[in-house]
Amino acid sequence: MKLIIKKKKLNIIEKNKFLEKVKGIKCILEPIKDAYRFTSHYANTYFLFQRVDIIMTDKDDKILYMYPNCKTEKLIFPKFNVKYVYFLPLETTRDLEINQILKISKPKEKN
Repeated sequence: MKLIIKKKKLNIIEKNKFLEKVKGIKCILEPIKDAYRFTSHYANTYFLFQRVDIIMTDKDDKILYMYPNCKTEKLIFPKFNVKYVYFLPLETTRDLEINQILKISKPKEKN
């Protein structure tokens, strides 16, 4: 799957298993280039050694909350109606708005 924001296309890496959620994207030193999607109601940036943009969406990928330029050691408490949390590269959310629906292209199925 790819997340399309204006002319940018970011690969979406889903982290839904328990151990994937625990590890997340922590302890990665180089800046992230992909979008990471977690099925969760909250987010934290403990042991995240870089600034990121965080978006919280509902089940239809409608943006409910945005946290641009989140620094490390930040805890975002659980929010109502949130289904997915996206960790995006820095400065990605400047072209997005609250209540906007994210464009996600799904890969074509092979017959």
